[in-house]
Amino acid sequence: MSFTIEKNKELKDITSFHISAKADYYATYSTAEELRKLSMTEEFLNNEILNLGEGCNVLFAGDFHGMILHSCIKGFKRYDKDEETVFAIAGAGEKWDDFVNWTIGEGLGGVENLAGIPGSVGAAPVQNIGAYGCEVGSVIHNVECFDVITRQTVTLKGDECGFGYRDSIFKKEGKGRYIVLRVSFRMKKSDKAANLTYGPLADLEKRIQHAPTIHEVADEIRKIRAAKLPDPDVIGNTGSFFKNPVVRIYFYKEVMSVLDPDIPYYETDTPPYVKIPAGWLIEHAGLKGYRIGGAEIYPGQCLVIANRGGATSEDVLKLSDFVVREVKRKFGVTLQPEVNIIDTKIKVTILGSGTSKGIPEVGCYCPVCTSDAKEDKRMRCSALVETGGMKILIDVSPDFRQQALNADISVLDAALITHNHYDHVGGFDDLRPFCALGKFPVYLRKDVNSDLHHRLDYCFKDHLYPGVPSFEMHEIENSPFLINGLKVIPVTVMHGKVPIVGYRIGDFAYLTDVKTIPEEEMEKLEGLDVLVLNALRYKDHFAHLTLDEALALIQEIKPKKTYLTHFCHEIGKHAELLKKLPDNVLPCYDGLTFITH
Repeated sequence: MSFTIEKNKELKDITSFHISAKADYYATYSTAEELRKLSMTEEFLNNEILNLGEGCNVLFAGDFHGMILHSCIKGFKRYDKDEETVFAIAGAGEKWDDFVNWTIGEGLGGVENLAGIPGSVGAAPVQNIGAYGCEVGSVIHNVECFDVITRQTVTLKGDECGFGYRDSIFKKEGKGRYIVLRVSFRMKKSDKAANLTYGPLADLEKRIQHAPTIHEVADEIRKIRAAKLPDPDVIGNTGSFFKNPVVRIYFYKEVMSVLDPDIPYYETDTPPYVKIPAGWLIEHAGLKGYRIGGAEIYPGQCLVIANRGGATSEDVLKLSDFVVREVKRKFGVTLQPEVNIIDTKIKVTILGSGTSKGIPEVGCYCPVCTSDAKEDKRMRCSALVETGGMKILIDVSPDFRQQALNADISVLDAALITHNHYDHVGGFDDLRPFCALGKFPVYLRKDVNSDLHHRLDYCFKDHLYPGVPSFEMHEIENSPFLINGLKVIPVTVMHGKVPIVGYRIGDFAYLTDVKTIPEEEMEKLEGLDVLVLNALRYKDHFAHLTLDEALALIQEIKPKKTYLTHFCHEIGKHAELLKKLPDNVLPCYDGLTFITH
């Protein structure tokens, strides 16, 4: 069998939510060599790539404008290492529960607690699937992958896969790069179940009057799952829609238990963090059975959002947002989705469009600073980018707290920093609410990271004062990087004589504080749908583009549409500026939103 490519593929019947969406291309392959040949096709090279197993943990927010890959690599093998250990190898295209059944039939223990989980073997390490006291990462020996960049087969050892709670390297820096081909599991030659500590399994031995076998544990777990979870072939769903939040014990005691002392929690392997059952939070927020359109919080298990018939992706996302808001309002913690939300649209909100002094300037009574028009009230520059189920902040201005309130930002996944000037980083301490679930990811240049470590030293001490924000700083270079699989292209620009960074995501680019752009960086800006670009004022400035310079640069870059930002009051009133600009060039204002790809 050779690889196949279908166009305009309907995904409703091959995803467990059973919500209509189409993919531009859908390709299948059955060997690593077929995948290598597929990776050299025009369709592969010119499109965003998504690897899809059984479609059990994804929600398509709309049509997918790219290529979906589906593995048909099959087969189970065992290699007996010694008298106790066996390596069980499974093709990525096999169904996970078929693999569990095979291991039980072979008398191999280790994955029986994961019986009944839908999906493919290839998806298991990606999601680090877990249930009833077991995570698959604990038994994975290695993962054989196809490296999209080198077009070579590589093998990652289990401890190289970055397994965490519903997390792995394949959801972070490896997303979009590594495609799972086969997985090797470290199994035990034993018919006796070894893991009975979790919940309903704790009294199983007492109930059946003998030590449970791996077969009996798997059967028990399937019964438990069937009683709680809807069958996706009957009622569309992706299983658990939300993760159980993992928070610092300090946050639990000082915030959550004050709001409700009955909130349960469980110890984790990484103190001082504790795990909170999200299903309990949703149910006790009064949301059991709550519906929006055809989407429902499933009464039998509140972690599940079910398609009760005719649900759209918009219904599901609105319900998810409502649940997150209500749980945050009642219990102080922000739920995060476990499901992978696939969205190729990019929504941008301009949080601030003013220069370092903002508009109005303190003590100024010019016509712009005294204008009543809301478009003439400009906070310091910052933007929010929403795509692929993530919310990413560009710069953290000194006005961020008010910007977050104005834009109703309750969730953030990461921040991109352009440079270290105060008007772009002065709001870092206001990121505290987004650090409750752990260190907040920040992407920035090495020099900016060093400067912030000096300015915000209290955030980087070995023993943090309770409640201070904590950050996971990712130093970037002038090459593309990934945020949970989202490709971000840094664009080095010159702020006078100082090199700083702009960012391109998809066909959208955000460049602020530009005076010039090196010629070698200009090619990164080809084919843009939307460009956000600074234009400080009319008269010359040593470090910022004037309006005329910005318009000339736009003519060179040729984006379909441009929004100008980073204005001082000398630019004049918004309404007057709008009249002076070409049709495809518009001035930003605080609160402006637009959607692109």
